[in-house]
Amino acid sequence: QIWYSNVPHTKLVEYKGHQNWVNVSGEHLVFPGGGTQFKRGALHYIDFIQEAKKDVAWGKRTRVVLDVGCGVASFGGYLFDRDVLTMSFAPKDEHEAQVQFALERGIPAISAVMGTKRLPFPGGVFDAVHCARCRVPWHIEGGKLLLELNRLLRPGGYFVWSATPVYQKLPEDVEIWEAMSVLTRSMCWNLVNKVKDRVNRVGAAIFQKPMDNRCYDRRSAANPPLCGESDNPDAAWNVSLQSCMHRLPRDPTMRGLRWPEEWPLRVERPPYWLKSSETGVYGKPAPEDFQADYEHWKRVISNSYMEGLGIDWSSVRNVMDMKAVYGGFAAALRNMKVWVMNVVPIDSPDTLPIIYERGLFGLYHDWCESFSTYPRSYDLVHANHLFSKIKKRCQLLGVIVEVDRIVRPEGRLIVRDDMETIREVESIVKSLHWEVRLSYSQENEGLLFVQKTMWRPNTSSS
Repeated sequence: QIWYSNVPHTKLVEYKGHQNWVNVSGEHLVFPGGGTQFKRGALHYIDFIQEAKKDVAWGKRTRVVLDVGCGVASFGGYLFDRDVLTMSFAPKDEHEAQVQFALERGIPAISAVMGTKRLPFPGGVFDAVHCARCRVPWHIEGGKLLLELNRLLRPGGYFVWSATPVYQKLPEDVEIWEAMSVLTRSMCWNLVNKVKDRVNRVGAAIFQKPMDNRCYDRRSAANPPLCGESDNPDAAWNVSLQSCMHRLPRDPTMRGLRWPEEWPLRVERPPYWLKSSETGVYGKPAPEDFQADYEHWKRVISNSYMEGLGIDWSSVRNVMDMKAVYGGFAAALRNMKVWVMNVVPIDSPDTLPIIYERGLFGLYHDWCESFSTYPRSYDLVHANHLFSKIKKRCQLLGVIVEVDRIVRPEGRLIVRDDMETIREVESIVKSLHWEVRLSYSQENEGLLFVQKTMWRPNTSSS
């Protein structure tokens, strides 16, 4: 449940209350755990998918999931019980504030739409993609939107589609199912099961993306076509959707040829495709760099952040790392009851595939622009040597004001940077009436720990 006054919207109660999305109870909005396709609860539905295809193996083989058109994100919320991390997204439409509800519940979600641009994720990183009545017309325009899911889905990953065309026989549903069947076959997706849930009276179709190029090469017609060699599947920031499929890796040392280790082993081990011959972000051979980063953040969190800063971690749930590199900060927090949105800035080395490979998640972002989330949606934000770099491209004031928008009242910001930048940030947050809890320096390195207050502008003076 959440406080009604924090998200004072009732349209979803009117639209979806009968489907157990959300109800009003006194001062609270209460989420019974239902959804359009799982009125009897998300956990039963999650188990129904597992029974339909054992290889889904929630929390072992399937660790990172993309939920398209997530509603209030009950699917992703209950998948936490199965050790699964879900990136949920939905547009801002007549289902008012659905992503804001999700974030207020402590469930990862972003506001996004499948339209003309690629989603801000690398290619081939999600173990599974889920769509339950997500209202996306996959079959039109040559399957352009489904081809975007194909880009995001790991080779061998599953697409779980629960929608009326799967299990109803109305003429429109039959027509859509036939179009989807033709499209998915042409994309070399294998329909591994199509089942009906007798409890919720819905059905699901589970498709699997191929692991290699054999089916692509056997197709009688190259439709959809294969993407050109110059089309980078990881290029996602402000890149238009392409109606094509990328060839799958052939070199045994390339990412995507093998499935990651089972969770939780994958979070600690360098991916097999990180080569010692390549230099990592911090200058060491890449696998060594990865390991050193992880050890560093484990030390920092246990020696400093857990005790030294006086953070009440029981009040922290939604966390953001504004410059995540290998995701070591998030990995070191994995035993806490928090989730971390790992952001890889667009002008940094592209390490986001590594973050996904270790069973974590995140997205690309340009911090000279606003972040696609609601105000007051994160409890703690972490910025490690980001602001000194970003101020060369845009004004620091605008970036800090965006952080102020994102962080909830009494939320916290931890900054590690050079002392000149620390002083600038400290000056700006003080002007925003944040409280400085700790400002520390050693040589030219600084640590700033600040907390947002409940201060509001004086309306009479404005």
